[in-house]
Amino acid sequence: QVQPVESGGGLVQPGGSLRLSCAASGSMFSLYVMGWYRQAPGQERELVASITSGGNTDYAESVKGRFSISRDNAKNTVYLQMNSLNVEDTAVYYCSRTLGKYTLWGQGTQVTVSS
Repeated sequence: QVQPVESGGGLVQPGGSLRLSCAASGSMFSLYVMGWYRQAPGQERELVASITSGGNTDYAESVKGRFSISRDNAKNTVYLQMNSLNVEDTAVYYCSRTLGKYTLWGQGTQVTVSS
């Protein structure tokens, strides 16, 4: 199976915005639960946002009102729009796709928030 591929990370100033993209192959993309996780140095990986096949979303409390997850099933892609970024958002962001009990992870993309 081909793992998801993230893109869109980079360096941004506090208060700025970034949009991450994750392309996941497979004819069953519309059935996947897609998620964005992040892991900062010395910390455990944590869920940032997820979106079900039906479009239901869930967010970590720390990003509610600032981040937005969406999906385009025609493009087999999930997005994470990140606004009002702060230094605490600095981490490697990972995309995941889940179907049943099987989850595949991407390699991650670095997001650094710094002035």
